[in-house]
Amino acid sequence: MKEKVWLSSPHLGTEESKFVQEAFDTNWVSPVGPHLEAFETALSSYNDIGYCAALSSGTAAIHLALILLGVERGDEVICSSFTFSGSCNPIMYQHATPVFVDSEAETWNMDPALLREAIVDRIAKGKKPKAIIIVHLYGMPAKIDQLMAIAREFEIPVIEDAAEALGSHFQGKKLGTFGDLGIFSFNGNKIITTSGGGALVSENREWIQKAKFLATQARDPAPHYEHSHVGYNYRLSNISAGIGRGQMMVLNERIRQRRSVFVRYLNAFAAIEGITFNHEPAGGFSNRWLTTILVNADLLEGTTREEIRLVLEKENIESRPLWKPMHLQPVFNGAPSYTSGVSEILFRDGLCLPSGSNMSEATQERVIALVGERVTSVKNAG
Repeated sequence: MKEKVWLSSPHLGTEESKFVQEAFDTNWVSPVGPHLEAFETALSSYNDIGYCAALSSGTAAIHLALILLGVERGDEVICSSFTFSGSCNPIMYQHATPVFVDSEAETWNMDPALLREAIVDRIAKGKKPKAIIIVHLYGMPAKIDQLMAIAREFEIPVIEDAAEALGSHFQGKKLGTFGDLGIFSFNGNKIITTSGGGALVSENREWIQKAKFLATQARDPAPHYEHSHVGYNYRLSNISAGIGRGQMMVLNERIRQRRSVFVRYLNAFAAIEGITFNHEPAGGFSNRWLTTILVNADLLEGTTREEIRLVLEKENIESRPLWKPMHLQPVFNGAPSYTSGVSEILFRDGLCLPSGSNMSEATQERVIALVGERVTSVKNAG
């Protein structure tokens, strides 16, 4: 069998193992220690934001953000529909109701016009949303200036899901720092990893202090174990934070490498009518965590994104359809949604291509050739 080509595999540098060994040598292996504090400082400094809590996952960060904003049973929270379920599952943890908003066609992120429509309609129905979760999908900046203006107009707090967008920015300001609270993910497939992990950031010091308290089982100050709040086991370990410290040292290089991967795909498919890409909004900069394409079967003699995916799979190359919108997921059946059909088209026609920063140019050229051959052979046959 040919060597496996992963969609986005971990890419470690040279310093991570040193920090991990240091954690072992000093016996700081639990969710407390110098690496944890240093990793949080590095994240805060890089993103130019005041406070940071390193956590076990991006999903945990969203859950704590909802708690900090007072989301409770019966509340409604607006969320991007075109996203991973981790963006909206925490709404259900709080026994609240997700309200899904569709995408616009340029960046594939939340549509500002539909956001306004959703807010106005929910208020008219007597349910002003308690929060808005805005997602920057695949590292692409949403039209965050427009979305934040609407949120501020209606005085609704924003949780900014930048799980896939560490290092992306809009008008020079890092994504994850526009909202009242921002979150990142360091899962194994992200642009940098802590093996599994996430972070919550904010300019509100009290919120981050409370997040750390809740993330460590909400233990009150006492010589015994005293609890006056429900807590969670959401803190990142000092070992994982050591990996994160090493990864932060190569983050800018990883962004450069991911963007180079995107440019090679863009140049290779530029002449193929029927393969298109999403675009950075004016003033936006994407880390291009994953390169994603739309496959227009009408312009490719009937070739679909699924046929291309299967061609790659046969060669042991991992690719993946774009996210199935949350408003179409069985688990969220019946949730209010404000849609335009954009995300459904994206799901039908979209494909994530192998985009790892450790993928060689030769391997990428192999992927490009297979996609090109599939399209060309079908056109010739037609």
